[in-house]
Amino acid sequence: MSDRFTITEDGHVAELVYRLDGDRIVLTHTGVPDQLGGRGIGGKLVEQAVAKAKAEGLTIVPQCPFAKGWIEKHPDALEGVSIADSRL
Repeated sequence: MSDRFTITEDGHVAELVYRLDGDRIVLTHTGVPDQLGGRGIGGKLVEQAVAKAKAEGLTIVPQCPFAKGWIEKHPDALEGVSIADSRL
């Protein structure tokens, strides 16, 4: 079963779809409508996932290419969070 983080702006919904797998949060898809592009909303969605992982002691598994790229570019935001290989 999947769940998602969402941000709604100007009537458009951006989402980061994830599923919980034991003590892992698997990030599977980030979708940001073109109308919301360039506002950093995708990054804000990944930050929500990081906050959940920190609060619940979860390991992040970034299968989504956007989330994986954001995580690689923002190691400072990941203090105290474990990242697992997305190929698992």
